[in-house]
Amino acid sequence: MKLAYLAAAGLVGAVFATSVPATAESLNYSINWASGLSLGEAALSSTKSSDPAHPAWTFDIDLDASVPGFAVRDHYHSTANAEGCSLRLEKDLTRGSRKTKETVTFDQEKHEAKRETQGGGHSEVSVGLCARDALAFLQFVRQELEQGRLAPQQAVVFGAEYQIRFEYTGVQRIPSGKTTIEAERIQTTIAGPGTAITLELFFARDAARTPVLARLPLASGSLTVELVR
Repeated sequence: MKLAYLAAAGLVGAVFATSVPATAESLNYSINWASGLSLGEAALSSTKSSDPAHPAWTFDIDLDASVPGFAVRDHYHSTANAEGCSLRLEKDLTRGSRKTKETVTFDQEKHEAKRETQGGGHSEVSVGLCARDALAFLQFVRQELEQGRLAPQQAVVFGAEYQIRFEYTGVQRIPSGKTTIEAERIQTTIAGPGTAITLELFFARDAARTPVLARLPLASGSLTVELVR
């Protein structure tokens, strides 16, 4: 059960690995049990390039949700074009003594995504117009919220394909640092191979729609990912 919680922490961390910066943004989050006990932290960065020779967007997340005797360290790197359509997703994961590396390359013209894992494994999947990985997708979600819209249900590639559906549930005051803020609450359902979870995402009502809080209900309580201010 503990490994399931750690995997969930990694998934929630990936959900937050996005931004809508004018040029660059760096965000830090704490990952905590409902009791307040710390599970780890995540460092997120997003950069927009004006150089036509390079991808328009890059996203990175470094997540450490280790516990004594068991390391959980993830690094995700995503690149997307000027329209926010994914070009490449790299995953470098550590689970105890096991290390996994994986790359997903997107061919937007052929509507294909090719997945390659360390050791020679590979697979291909057909994707729709402007296919997105999880990091690029949340960039899109924040842009839609900024325009007063909610992103429609769609398939998102994060190695395998996951169907993500949002439900807007209004504005709520939540704790943020030493104060409280108004945030838009989005109930989020994620379904994919061996995964079916529902979590709450909260976005600040600032220009960037900064993700400030996530709550993942678990059998023994809840797991939270909170912006460190």
